[in-house]
Amino acid sequence: MQQLIDFTSSGLYCPIADIYIDPWKPVDKAIITHAHSDHARIGNMKYLAHKDSIPLLKHHLGMYINAEGLEYEQTVTINGVKFSLHPAGHIIGSAQVRIEYKGEVWVVSGDYKLANDGISAPFESVKCDVFVTESTFGLPIFKWRSQQEIFNEINLWWNDNVANGKTSVLIGYTLGKAQRLLCNLDLSIGEIYTHRSIENINQVMRANGTPIPKVKIIDPTVNKENIKNALILAPPSSLNSPWLSKFDPTSVAVASGWMSLRGAKRSRNVDTGFIISDHADWQELKTAVKECGAQTVYVTHGYSSSFSRWLNENGINSKEIETKFQGEMEEINEGVMGATE
Repeated sequence: MQQLIDFTSSGLYCPIADIYIDPWKPVDKAIITHAHSDHARIGNMKYLAHKDSIPLLKHHLGMYINAEGLEYEQTVTINGVKFSLHPAGHIIGSAQVRIEYKGEVWVVSGDYKLANDGISAPFESVKCDVFVTESTFGLPIFKWRSQQEIFNEINLWWNDNVANGKTSVLIGYTLGKAQRLLCNLDLSIGEIYTHRSIENINQVMRANGTPIPKVKIIDPTVNKENIKNALILAPPSSLNSPWLSKFDPTSVAVASGWMSLRGAKRSRNVDTGFIISDHADWQELKTAVKECGAQTVYVTHGYSSSFSRWLNENGINSKEIETKFQGEMEEINEGVMGATE
């Protein structure tokens, strides 16, 4: 088996084609799996990504970056190595990277989920010899319920807050989770206001043709008496901030896979949590590995040691790889797109 990817101090590197995938140091050529800031960093000379990621990358990294957009399954050949992008289902524009050379195929997953969120291109299983997978939620305790169940709970919580004269505040990261929430909430309950950092991303996506509902921006001129029945969609950076306290009385909820952990609500000082993630849960990780057919699996960020150990115990050659990708910790750290008040 050829080593099509080297795991270097600058990131995942294909030496034959002299190109990196999601590098964490500046390089000449980079393939970017998606536009979250732990995967898309500034300073590369050229960026290749799915076409729906390009406007987001330019918003994040600067309008004048040298960026080329590809369609899913479009093939680019560099020094005899064939590269193509395939849907990862993580967020809009997210992609797995398929690498083929002399009959051998590697796939780098980037971040992914198997559940269809209704706005991202659904995950596509890609057959390969070697699979490089994330494992953000690589423990059996992480098991997601259906999206519809979760949104039924969110809408019920919003309705109850309206009945009790409270403004609903829903926390979700700026790129990906916020748009997923907006596109699946019951807009008949009341008006939705967004933090400006979220609306900035919404505007980029709408301009690129994504049907994000139009909402109002929450700003200092808004009279809190007029938003009692409303829902405010805000980034994690706003939690426990003076900005948020302006809208009391409120009920504050976080939408995150980490809400499945005991004590998560208490540690973030919120009223409730909704377990909804843009990453694969334990069963989805196992399914992805099984369906791709890989005999060797490299496991990156998250609970990588646990998932890699399970794979080895079940007859699949696996090794844990250290990376600087953060996975869904971005929700808590709010590194995405520099969201600030």
